[in-house]
Amino acid sequence: MSTPPTVDSDLGWALGAVMRSYLKAAHEAVDDVPGGPRGYQVLSAAGRGEPGSQLALAQHLGLDRTVMTYLLDDLESAGLVERKPDPADRRARRIVLTESGTERLCELERRLAAVEEEVLEPLDPAERGVLRHLLERVATRTGVEAADACSVAQEVQDKLEDGAAARPRRRRS
Repeated sequence: MSTPPTVDSDLGWALGAVMRSYLKAAHEAVDDVPGGPRGYQVLSAAGRGEPGSQLALAQHLGLDRTVMTYLLDDLESAGLVERKPDPADRRARRIVLTESGTERLCELERRLAAVEEEVLEPLDPAERGVLRHLLERVATRTGVEAADACSVAQEVQDKLEDGAAARPRRRRS
């Protein structure tokens, strides 16, 4: 007869605990940007210059184009992005970071790096490097398409929230 896994050997529990800790801290790190994590995703994608058009960006991030419009309105009002005509298709708009948007993106990247360091704080620097390397090796074998960390975190957060909403609430007596 086998014994149930302990907390020390339960990979699912360990991964979940680390992910929840990371998501909470990462969400707080980007919470002051319009749109929170999604706003960060837009800034990050625009900072890399891909995908170019507003529609392509919405599709890339898995956002409804109406949601993307409102998100871009908020980011534009905050002076972080601009919509510029696409030279290849004057009907399309390219999303471009402003100088302020570039500065904000750099600040957010520093905050997220600090979040990683905080989450991995129990490990020494060499162990952190080994853990990152091992996780990357495993992640590339999962068959899941590569995506930026924020997109993955948002997807997991959405699934966690969907799961919490689907569970029936217990009444307190």
